[in-house]
Amino acid sequence: ALGLNIGATPAPSSSRGAVSMDLGRPLRVAVVGGGPSGACAAEIFAKAPNIDCTLFERKMDNCKPCGGAIPLCMVDEFELPPEIVDRRVRKMKMISPSGREVDVGRTLKENEYIGMTRREVLDAYLRDRAVELGAKPVTGLVQKVEFEDADGPYTIKYSEYKPGEKKGTPSEAEFDIIVGADGANSRTAKAIDAGEYNFAIAFQERIKIPDEKMKYYEDLAEMYVGDDVSPDFYAWVFPKYDHVGVGTGTVVNRPAISEYQAAIRERCADRLGPDPKVMKVEAHPIPEHMRPRRVVGRVALVGDAAGYVTKCSGEGIYFAAKSGRMAAEEIVALTAGGTRLPTEMEIKDTYLKKFDAAYGPTYLVLDILQKVFYTNNGAREAFVDMCASDYVQKVTFDSYLYKKVQGNDPINDIKLLFNTIGSVIKGNAIAKPDRTFSNPVESLKRL
Repeated sequence: ALGLNIGATPAPSSSRGAVSMDLGRPLRVAVVGGGPSGACAAEIFAKAPNIDCTLFERKMDNCKPCGGAIPLCMVDEFELPPEIVDRRVRKMKMISPSGREVDVGRTLKENEYIGMTRREVLDAYLRDRAVELGAKPVTGLVQKVEFEDADGPYTIKYSEYKPGEKKGTPSEAEFDIIVGADGANSRTAKAIDAGEYNFAIAFQERIKIPDEKMKYYEDLAEMYVGDDVSPDFYAWVFPKYDHVGVGTGTVVNRPAISEYQAAIRERCADRLGPDPKVMKVEAHPIPEHMRPRRVVGRVALVGDAAGYVTKCSGEGIYFAAKSGRMAAEEIVALTAGGTRLPTEMEIKDTYLKKFDAAYGPTYLVLDILQKVFYTNNGAREAFVDMCASDYVQKVTFDSYLYKKVQGNDPINDIKLLFNTIGSVIKGNAIAKPDRTFSNPVESLKRL
């Protein structure tokens, strides 16, 4: 279900090989979507010789619903200035279904932290950088991608919104290569029949709280588990610039998302103070696994459009930015200075194989952890209990901060195995039974 490109059967594909060309013009590349994945792809194309890059974004000041957490490695790797990070989280509090609290973060070094960002700030910075380097920005809603065969050329039909105009102007343009970075509801993915996937609904309220309460969250994030706040995920309180983001998510019972949000608000009520002010309410689909087809012809999907959100943690920003950059770098290299068009198989053999080799193990491990520890209250109690271990904290933070699966300490791994068994036994002994729920209509749509 992860959709990794490891021995997979190719989906409907193009038949022509690489095309050497002397068109008397640059290659035309469209990047559809101006979030981290699209902006980072556009930046690479803008730097490349003999390539004209157009960056489509339906709303340049878009504020995507998102927890906003980024790993430490992203700050240096993507050369993010300090002001992009609103809060540097060095402590986390894990809270079990029974209310047990475990403090996490004591294994972090002095210079290590999880960065908390606002997507409207982060996205705009990355997008502006790509435009400054030469990408052409178009404020437009892409409605359709048309082509006669998978190799293109591709005609993008869109509504362009010009300054001061509320109604879009129907427009179209032709391209040689497309990178689809247009999110979980990607129209690019639909155009190439990339296949369906399950998705979670993430719901978040941005809440202004008194200064003395905000002080508590200065460098602290909270993570709540329990079937009251989500039957298959976690709920959170994340510090933002001058407020907190409070939210939850679920894939197995999406119609009840408002009930789960009410539950997390109740559980963190004392910490938010007597009169919290809701500034903004946000909801967004989050893919649960990779698309069955991520490259068709000369169209490549990246970020949420490709399904690059991890289980267990629900992280997507870093993988979006990384996939956009990686796809663009590989495509640019394959074009040999803008003199040839790459084939579908070449893009798969470079971009997809390298991405899956680098991050496939991370997706696999987190998928297993979610299946084991987010299934019932006993397992959730065990999960929080295990987080008290210094070894678990170090492995978890190192894996998250530097995007490499950690471990490989045989002695501590054996200890962890026995401790896990003990935590599961203890958790099942003290946990409240999970409430039953019925969701037959939506369950029929589950992949």
